[in-house]
Amino acid sequence: MFNVPRNAGGHPRLVIVVLAVLLLVAAALVAWASVRPEAVSPASRPLPPRPPVEVVETLPALKAQLDRWGGSGQFTGGVLVARGDQVLYRQVHGFADRSQGAPLQLNSRFRLASISKQFTAAAILRLQDESVLSTHDPLCKWIQPCPAAWEPIRLNHLLSHSSGVPDLMARPAWGIRRVTPATPEELTEESKQYGLQFSPGTKVRYNNAGYNLLGAVVEKASGMPLHDYLQQAFFKPLGMADTGYDDGLSDVVMGYANLGGGGPSPQPDANVSIIFAAGALYSTLDDLLVWERALHRGQLLTPRSYAMMIADHAPESAPPERGRQRRDWGFGVFVNSIGQRVSPPFLDRQIFHTGSWSGFRNLMTWQPDEDVTVIVLSNNFHQRDAVFLLSQQGMAEALGRDVPTTMAR
Repeated sequence: MFNVPRNAGGHPRLVIVVLAVLLLVAAALVAWASVRPEAVSPASRPLPPRPPVEVVETLPALKAQLDRWGGSGQFTGGVLVARGDQVLYRQVHGFADRSQGAPLQLNSRFRLASISKQFTAAAILRLQDESVLSTHDPLCKWIQPCPAAWEPIRLNHLLSHSSGVPDLMARPAWGIRRVTPATPEELTEESKQYGLQFSPGTKVRYNNAGYNLLGAVVEKASGMPLHDYLQQAFFKPLGMADTGYDDGLSDVVMGYANLGGGGPSPQPDANVSIIFAAGALYSTLDDLLVWERALHRGQLLTPRSYAMMIADHAPESAPPERGRQRRDWGFGVFVNSIGQRVSPPFLDRQIFHTGSWSGFRNLMTWQPDEDVTVIVLSNNFHQRDAVFLLSQQGMAEALGRDVPTTMAR
């Protein structure tokens, strides 16, 4: 019989149990170390190769429309359509600078305006994934001193436009603020001066000021300026070298507006400092395609945070919008069947956001079932309907739906 001496370290069953526990703990640590970084780091798994930046026109209906509108000036800008990693359409029309006769290029940089909001939202969610903060944190945990009126506000209220903080454009003297540069600290102090328009979480109202406050939270939580954090967390790891803060030195194309019937007028004074976290980024067609692929393929956020980003956070009492089906209010994105706004309509659900500011009008949308991305960037503020219709024409043709020809009224 095999006997264990009393001085051999205790009862053999106890030794076996201890060893088993240690092995389980070690296995759990290895699994945690291998899974957690992959969930929150875009560099944790290899990115698909970027497609060559070249003209692609394999959607004939979209090409025909853009040839007509591009030639007449009814659309100036760029359009990219992709299914998965395959680019189906990439082309630009018009001028980067009319005064110099400089045409747009496939890699021209456009001001994104409110498409920027999803990057700020992703920054908050990344910090949540890193256990630095929670979207359920009180705003007053991160903004001090904090007005008493803000005590009920949570970060998720700011993310979903349901905070009740008055928007910049809803305040007195908006015309002066629009053209006056401001620091993030000044914008936060100004927001403190106003009471809430409604109790947090009871309504939704589109809100640039709320996203500026989120930018201030990112800066406090990360210990660095918002746009430095975006570069470190997302843009550099993803190779988005043509994306960043529109500081006036970024080689962004000139924006235009159709004012007074005299043709496109340049809009050189963007002053994006007042929307630093709500609309101040620039990018290109292909950088945005890289972003869309990484975001929706789970390379930027954990599944939990991504699910929060695209979920509907509006209260159930939120009414339909202008007689249309109500959109889902996500974090920095919306979800809706926006193909119902064109004729003939189609019903596919799309995750999207628009952007308009100082000479630019944009729309970026993604259909999850077929993995179709459409990006339309225009450097003319007054081409809203053209941008929307082109986006839905490209989406419908890529999906094999009837291609719409007009906006539905």
